[in-house]
This record gives sequence, structure tokens and C-alpha cells, in this order.
Amino acid sequence: MLSKIKWLGHATVMFTAPKIIYIDPYQLKGTPPKADIILITHDHYDHLSEPDIKKIRTADTVIVIPESVKKSLPGNLRHIKIGETIRIADITVEAVPAYNTDKQFHPKSAHNVGYIVTIDNTRYYHAGDTDIIPDMKNLKVDVAFLPVGGTYTMNPREAAEAAEKIQPKIAVPIHYNSIVGSSEDARLFKELCSCPVEILTEGA
Repeated sequence: MLSKIKWLGHATVMFTAPKIIYIDPYQLKGTPPKADIILITHDHYDHLSEPDIKKIRTADTVIVIPESVKKSLPGNLRHIKIGETIRIADITVEAVPAYNTDKQFHPKSAHNVGYIVTIDNTRYYHAGDTDIIPDMKNLKVDVAFLPVGGTYTMNPREAAEAAEKIQPKIAVPIHYNSIVGSSEDARLFKELCSCPVEILTEGA
């Protein structure tokens, strides 16, 4: 399930097959492969990074952003609303809610999103910047990428509680080791989680 997936640091996840898909590309190193699809969860600089998008975008790249994001980006731009599903070739992309419940960095009113990406009948959930929210109990996913860095998102204990609600086959910690969070947060998340956890090596 994870053999064709890379965690590139912070909240950046890259799928390497059947298409090159980036979610929230940020501080990409070296010469990363060009993107077929780029998914952006919200407009904060560490999630919507125009220099990184420029680095991987081609004339054919499809860029998906929440309808609430008003920033204009060049290229093949697709807007998506919470609850909406769009199809790009053989891949489906569903937007789900992502928001804070006890802090104001990502209010519900901003309509930020997480994504469920379905590839070859496997459902991958990237939670975006979020706390534990009631919407999670209705998710049916195989792999869950959950933020664990705290401050702006869930901390490791909260992320483990979210995993308990979601019950994925595998949970993967993200949103740490840059800006906020550390490898210790990822390890604590794994200790506390009731489901299998895979800690990905950054960039590997």
C-alpha cells in the first residue's frame, strides 16, 4: 500500500504511480519529478507554496484547490468543494472537511479540505491541517496520513485518537520535523495508536 508513496517532509506526500501526484508540496529538494496532479488543502504558505508548484508543474499538470481559495494559479486549475468528488483519468479525488476545534488557525468557516484519493481501489486519506473532528467517524479509508506536530493541528495523542475513529489499515504520521513537531512526536503516535503505523523516512 505504501510502496509507491513518499513522504517529502512536513505535510508533503507524493504518489509515484500510476501518476505522479503531490499533496501540499513544500520545500521540495533537488529536482523532483514533474507532477501529473497537485492537490492543495488550503492557502497557508506551507501548503500552497507557489515556488514549489512552479518547480513541478507542466502545461498538463492538473492542480486541485478548495473552492474557498481565491488565489489565482497558472495552468489547469480545478476547484473542489467539501463533499465533492472529481475524477482525473483513473484517479478519484474527494474533498473532506479539515478544521480546528479549539484553536483559530484553521476555522471551519475557511472551508479548508483534506483529500481522499482513490488509486486502484485503495483509499488514501490526507487529513490536511485539522484537529479531531466528528466528520472523521464516517470516513472509510485504507491509509490515513495524519498530522501529529501539534500547535496548528493534532498532537500525537489526538492523532492516535483520530486513528481510533477512522480505523485505517495503516496510519502514517505527517506534519512534523518542519515548523512544528519532531520525530519523537511520530514515535509517540505509533506507541499510542491501536492500528498499524508506518513511519516513513523523509524523502525515501
